[in-house]
Formats: sequence, structure tokens, C-alpha cells
Amino acid sequence: MPEEVPRGRLEGDRVLLGSTAVPELYEGGYFGRKVDSRLALSLVEAAYLMDRSRIMVSSNGSKLDFKGLFELASSIERGFEFRYVVYKDLRERGYYVQPGVPDFRVYPRGGHPGKTPAEFYVYVISERTPVPLAEMSEPIRVAGQVRKRLMIAVVDEESDITYYEAREKEMSGKGWPGSSGGKATLLEDRVVLWDEEASKSLHNQGFYGKPVGGRLQLSLVESAYLLDKGLIQMEDREGRSLGVEEFRERAGRIEADFPMKYGVYRDLRERDLVVKTGFKFGSHFRVYKQVESPEKVPHSEYLVHAVAEDYMFHLPVVSRAVRLAHSVRKQMIFAYGREGNVRYLEIRRLKP
Repeated sequence: MPEEVPRGRLEGDRVLLGSTAVPELYEGGYFGRKVDSRLALSLVEAAYLMDRSRIMVSSNGSKLDFKGLFELASSIERGFEFRYVVYKDLRERGYYVQPGVPDFRVYPRGGHPGKTPAEFYVYVISERTPVPLAEMSEPIRVAGQVRKRLMIAVVDEESDITYYEAREKEMSGKGWPGSSGGKATLLEDRVVLWDEEASKSLHNQGFYGKPVGGRLQLSLVESAYLLDKGLIQMEDREGRSLGVEEFRERAGRIEADFPMKYGVYRDLRERDLVVKTGFKFGSHFRVYKQVESPEKVPHSEYLVHAVAEDYMFHLPVVSRAVRLAHSVRKQMIFAYGREGNVRYLEIRRLKP
């Protein structure tokens, strides 16, 4: 290795180099940050540069090779090996990358630190690591506040990387106002509206339910919403009238996640979106911005899955959901929060 290669020293969780490294590495490649007259590199930056024979590093007076630095860095910094794989990949794609919150800042092609703002914040995750919703939503919130995009880099067991973009989604549509119905009966796990004219009206003007022999079969969430809006009257099989609260309590006994699903369903309908079951797509709902008539139903724009606020994202599950949504030309949306305060999180594949 030539003598002019900058020499650095491992100190804690960074590598410090002398002032001679600043012109080549900092000003020429935007590596590290200046500390007084010296240059401080993060561990991933140092490993990347050492692997390219652009720096030398010592620790406690002993020279390190790449293996030695990598093993030390891995013991110092949890998840170092994943971040290194992502850092290396993004650099080799031609991006300038700097350590930041939550893991990296990535600058657009043609831009660099000091010239252009960062385009992406990067959040690095191992495919094996379940991620709490709260942990994922925080960097999304931070990125949104400073008008940045959040890139989630998922590193699989073979160190291949799949990139996703995650962002808060504003949901709105041009749905139809509901029309009044009639008396309906709660049966086993669904509701039947008996009056044929009322059934036709609700289906044609709001795309509610499924007509079966002229009568409308309604799902539990549809029924709760229509009952809550005063558009149907509900009774049980014994002919006893059911109010909103009693119906919702019964529905919760039939379907364990009914309260969560209903909160999302109601919010989507209140945003003038048309909502139908998403069972065949493996999600709670498929959602349309607008449906002109039941005879001219377009492709739905969204798949929406309701999750609890303590939900754990398992990355293989997310991968399947996003890939399926993409294959049927829909956006994958995860909905969370309490009734009256529902938030929407879109996750989609990204090609850097």
C-alpha cells in the first residue's frame, strides 16, 4: 500500500484521520465530516474505504486489515454488517451517502452535500428482525416533517437488498352518498336486507353489499356503518331490535378484529372512498376512489389492511403483501390508529 494513503486511528465508534485526508476524501468524495482540522469517518465509511485500499487504520498501535476492522466494527455497532452492505450498494450505484438519521442520508444523482439537500433518509433492517409499527412510523414522520422520502433497505439472509419507500398517505375519494334502506336481520355472520327496492338502492347508490336473489347481503362492517348512519334498521333472528352498540358488541364476538376493521372502514367511507372486502388479495379491504355504477366497476386503487398500534411488521409478510399489490396494480396501505384518528402508511417497492 503506497505511503501517501491516509492513515487513521480507530477511536470508539469512528476512525480519525489527519488533515491530509480532507481534500481527497471529504472534498473529493464527501466521506466523513471535519472535526477541527481532522477527518472523522463512521465505521461503515472506514470499512468501505479500507476495502478499496484508500486508507489504513490502526487500533491500539496495531495495524488492522479489513477483516480485523470489520470484526471490531461489528462488535462495536449493532447491525453494522447490514448497514455496510447497504452503504456499499448505494455508493456503487453512484449516490453520495452520509451517516444520519435513522441510518443514512442519500443525495440525488448529480447532487452532493453542500450543493443539494438529501433526497432520502435510509432505514436499514434485517429480514429476520420484526419491526414494531411505532419504530417504523417514527422515521416516516421525521422524514415527512423535513420533506424527505424514507427508503427502507431490507437485507435478506443472502445479503441481497430490497428497497421500499414508506410514507404517510392521504386517502380521499369521490364516493356516493348512501340512500335509506329498510329492515335487516343479523344471521350467522352477516346481515340480510330483505326489501328488494331498498337493497337495489343501497347497492346502486353506495356499492354496499352483494345482491343475492334480489336481497342484499351485507358484511358486518357495512352493516355497522349503515346502522350508525341511520340508513338501515337492525333486528336479530327473534325479531328483537338491535341498536348500534349492541350490534357492534355482537359483531365483535363473531369477528375478533371487528372493532379495528370497523374503525378503518368507517374512516375510509367518511373520506368518500368506496370500500369492499379485500379477502381475495389477502387484505381487509380493497378500496376505490370512485365507482360510477355497479355495472362499471373499475380496478380498485388500494389494498388496505388494518393493524393495531402495537403491530409488529414481519418483513417476509410485508414483502408478499407489497408484491401482490404491485402485481394487481394497486397500492399497499396499512391503516392504524383509533376510530376517529386513523392514519395510513403506504409501502411500495423502490428501484434506486
